[in-house]
Amino acid sequence: MINDRSSETRCPRKALRSLMAGVLLPLSLGACAWFEGDSLVGGPAGSLEPPTDYLIGPEDVVVISVWKEEGLEQEVIVRPDGKLSFPLAGDVAAAGRTPEQVQRDIATKIERYIPDPVVTVSVKEIGNKIYVIGQVKRPGAYVIGRYVDVVQALTLAEGLTPFAAENSIKILRRQGTEEQVFPFEYAEVKKGRGLEQNIFLKGGDVVVVP
Repeated sequence: MINDRSSETRCPRKALRSLMAGVLLPLSLGACAWFEGDSLVGGPAGSLEPPTDYLIGPEDVVVISVWKEEGLEQEVIVRPDGKLSFPLAGDVAAAGRTPEQVQRDIATKIERYIPDPVVTVSVKEIGNKIYVIGQVKRPGAYVIGRYVDVVQALTLAEGLTPFAAENSIKILRRQGTEEQVFPFEYAEVKKGRGLEQNIFLKGGDVVVVP
């Protein structure tokens, strides 16, 4: 939630006026308060603040190389299960982690074969997709190359239809074999209330508008 009550009402209302006009703002409602210096506490789906480093997602294409090992340079696609495969290392968890974390993991796995390996992991192509379905004007899949929250996702889909149930929107998120469901009451968010619902989406998330 937002500690400064005046900021809670001032900034989101300004942002929502622009959103109602069909403008996709560079700042989300959550980021708006964050930008003004307010303290944000994440809701059940996580913090309203975007991560400071890029997190690899499923279907991202990454380039992995090992210094002085010409045979160990590959472009690798992160699988839907969030893992990638690399010679000598086998399967490595990648989704939801930074390139630096994956580098360290690969280096640890291959150091039994290569002493003091220097591993580099870089993201070549972003494959993160979110899905907006149901009572929106342009349902479909959207490739996200930046952090997108729920309000921005609905704006990408050109807003709700007149038949949409504004307070029954749900975000579906697959975590391994389990599926998480997060409610989103759009009518409340438009009034500047319940802004902790306006979470940043992850690759693979589905926004369902009944």
